Amino acid sequence: MKLSEIKQILPTLENVEFQLEDGTFVAEHFHVTEVGQINKTFIDCGGVTRTENTVNFQLWNADDYEHRLKPGKLAHIIELSVTKLNIGDHEIEVEYQSGTIGKYGLAFNGKNFVLTNKTTACLAQDACGIPNPLQVVDANSCTPGSGCC
Repeated sequence: MKLSEIKQILPTLENVEFQLEDGTFVAEHFHVTEVGQINKTFIDCGGVTRTENTVNFQLWNADDYEHRLKPGKLAHIIELSVTKLNIGDHEIEVEYQSGTIGKYGLAFNGKNFVLTNKTTACLAQDACGIPNPLQVVDANSCTPGSGCC
């Protein structure tokens, strides 16, 4: 989910609720302790320099059991971060601590925000010799009994 999408969703909600993909809810008294932009520059295993920009939300469970973040308050925090930090309209990554700090994608199921599991991937599969599962084998390259056709 991009930042522009959450900005459109928030005014339609009465409450802000986050849940994990397994259905477990983040405690109602969570705080959004950070909204920022992360700019990552790296080299993949194939030697290609890449950049990645994400908007970062950090969720934290406090001992403040009376606290409930309302949609208008979160929208205000987002607008402050856009104005003061010049944050772009990038994909949102959410940091949330369970056993350790986890990084999640963000989706919306029509009622709640869902912290989606993220996975690692090789960005240079061709350079690493990893076959592309969607690659179509040329019918002329197979020989009977080779196992490729």
